[in-house]
Amino acid sequence: MIRSFRRYHRQIAIALSLPLFLTVFTGIGVTIVQKWFHQHELGEFLLSIHTLEIIHLETIYPLLTGLGLLGLLITGLSMTGLFRQRRDPNNSSGG
Repeated sequence: MIRSFRRYHRQIAIALSLPLFLTVFTGIGVTIVQKWFHQHELGEFLLSIHTLEIIHLETIYPLLTGLGLLGLLITGLSMTGLFRQRRDPNNSSGG
C-alpha cells in the first residue's frame, strides 16, 4: 500500500511542480515589486500571472493547485506511518 502511495505522490509532485514554482515565484515577486520597489503596474502583471488570469484560468487554477496539494499532503502523511496501527508487544497470542 505504501508503494502505491509513493507512486501517486511522485506523479502528483511531477504534475504540480511547474504550477507551484510559478505560484511561489510570482507570489514572492508581487510582494517584492509592490512593497519594496513600489512598482504597482509590474505587480499587477505578476499578479495576473500568479492567478493565471493572463490566460483566463483564474477560476479553476486555485482549485486545481489546492486539490493537488491536498493529494500531496494525504499521500505524504500516509507514507510517514503516523496513522498505522501499532502492534501490542505485550500481546503474546501468536504462539
